[in-house]
Amino acid sequence: MTQPTPAQPMPAQPTPSQTVGPFFGYALPYADGSRVVPEWHPDAIRIHGRVLDAEGEPLPDALVEIWQTGPDGQVAASYGAFSRDGHDFTGFGRCATDAAGHYWFSTVKPGGAAPHIAVIVFARGLLRSLATRIYFPGEPGNAADPVLSDVPADRRDTLVAVREGDRSYGFDVHLQGEQETVFFGV
Repeated sequence: MTQPTPAQPMPAQPTPSQTVGPFFGYALPYADGSRVVPEWHPDAIRIHGRVLDAEGEPLPDALVEIWQTGPDGQVAASYGAFSRDGHDFTGFGRCATDAAGHYWFSTVKPGGAAPHIAVIVFARGLLRSLATRIYFPGEPGNAADPVLSDVPADRRDTLVAVREGDRSYGFDVHLQGEQETVFFGV
């Protein structure tokens, strides 16, 4: 092949996608990222779970991010804030998984007809982040929610947290396999 000259440039080639990470130990996690509200907040709930691969093995270097409204269904004044003052609800959280693939958030239950939390998952081997939602069990509005209603009935349970007490909900994220969580296009 001859070398291109300025008058004869190389044709443009698409840039290949690259996998994400593993690099989450640097810069992305931050102090108190799991505390969307402090644990002592009177309306605080705990959302926790694991990020699992197709074989059910935990991912120790994934990153889980949540975005949500407050109990009144409104966006917080400090929505998305990285800074935590120890009192206010921020509507945004970010948690790296531990060696066993666990993540957790201290937050409040969002308001609205079908309360839900938007979730973004970053993990090694993914070309792009994955987006899903956490819905709460027993909410009357779940049946009419247009997003949840669009998911096949036999897959909806992958989007609904499991109540584990008064203020605790479990939600495992399965990246593939028989229990694969439903993911949405971004």
